Amino acid sequence: MELDLSIAFALYLVGFLYASVGHGGASGYIAVLSLFAIPVNTYKPLILILNILVAGMGFYQFWKAGYFKWKLCRLFLFTSIPAAFIGSKYSLEGNIYHYLLGLALLLPIIKLLGIKPKEKEELKTVKPGPALLIGALIGGLSGMLNIGGGIFLSPVLILLGWANVKEAAAASALFIVLNSLSGLLGSSAVLVMGPSAITWFIMAATGGITGAYFGSSQFQHLTVRCLLSAVLTIASVKLLFFM
Repeated sequence: MELDLSIAFALYLVGFLYASVGHGGASGYIAVLSLFAIPVNTYKPLILILNILVAGMGFYQFWKAGYFKWKLCRLFLFTSIPAAFIGSKYSLEGNIYHYLLGLALLLPIIKLLGIKPKEKEELKTVKPGPALLIGALIGGLSGMLNIGGGIFLSPVLILLGWANVKEAAAASALFIVLNSLSGLLGSSAVLVMGPSAITWFIMAATGGITGAYFGSSQFQHLTVRCLLSAVLTIASVKLLFFM
């Protein structure tokens, strides 16, 4: 019982903080389950459904605030959606999965600690060739890792000078929703919804609703950010060195 409550609280924090920056939280949900030695494979479809729900709420908030630009993400989506579908059919297992996910967790940890890529003073137009290639690579990797890929797309958009932070968050939120849906449709895993899973789902979804409501511009609680960073860091270390 205490273990279930600890997992539920951790999932609430993940949902809250990821949604506040337009992300779905799949990498965080997987990290929490791995940290508590819960078999992730059993809950992969549930994680993607949560990803769609939480990122969808985050996208709505950023879209309503006027930060979403369709031309910013359409080229990435053109290749990422089919790539995520294909990648989900070659879902990674074992050590390779643990290593790649452990490395992927470093990106949200860095972001939660407030270390962000510097925005370019003058934004550039998205170049079709690189965007299509990047979309395919992120989509395929996301499908194999059972995540939406927003943690990869956001820094790319900012570092290449194609978007500012909030525009990148809005584009990444839609990217996550559609790639997660594609990965879910391509996956052969069966949805498991026992009593514990239902509790976890409700807590993560509630965190996502709350985080999406407050949004990244209003939420600056350093203590909670550091707490989640610590959880993700422990999970990353466990995935990289002890799995």
